Amino acid sequence: MKKNSSTFHQVVPFNYKEDKLLQLDFTAANEALTDEMLLNTSSFSAYIQKLLDKKYMYGIGGYNEHRTIYSRSHVFDGDEEPRRLHLGIDIWGKAGTPVFAPLDGYVHSFAFNDHYGDYGATIILHHQLDGVIFNTLYGHVSKRDLKGLEEGQYVAKGTEFAHFGEPKENGQWPPHLHFQIISEMNGEKGDYRGVCKYSEKEKYLLNSPDPDLILQMMQYATRDKND
Repeated sequence: MKKNSSTFHQVVPFNYKEDKLLQLDFTAANEALTDEMLLNTSSFSAYIQKLLDKKYMYGIGGYNEHRTIYSRSHVFDGDEEPRRLHLGIDIWGKAGTPVFAPLDGYVHSFAFNDHYGDYGATIILHHQLDGVIFNTLYGHVSKRDLKGLEEGQYVAKGTEFAHFGEPKENGQWPPHLHFQIISEMNGEKGDYRGVCKYSEKEKYLLNSPDPDLILQMMQYATRDKND
């Protein structure tokens, strides 16, 4: 993917010469993330929007990040160990933000994972690049983006095929896109873990390499000392 970095289409609209990116921290180090706020989607959304209102186009980050925010949903609980390690990159912005296919592909699968804290509307594309087969997952998109989709449907590079969903259709999260690269789907359809147990970190990171290989956005992200 590195050698093809100049050929990928942007996944979201972004002009690195003009637009600012805020690298967000959802670990225990961010003391602003109180349980009270996280359990209230409106308050959580207002927190994100307040940060972005400082002239940031998007909030971004999260790959290989051990996050406390998943305590807000039983989806991430386990009998012995909860899931807390994030396997994708999240891009936080306005509902309706368009999402484009970074390269040619086919619809692998899609689903409406309608549980509190889950992906909500989800689309997975299947790709082949220089003989390497892999998939890209787009979580928390708009439910209307699933209408008319079919498995095996061709999606050309640069096609606008999805949009950031509203909380009511994206698992009750502030509007954002979860973007993840997945080498092997292991029989999954319309879903794949975007958060794993820390004890399974090595296995899952191997199957989900850094999404910035395609996004190429993290180099432009900055931290706000007042976030």
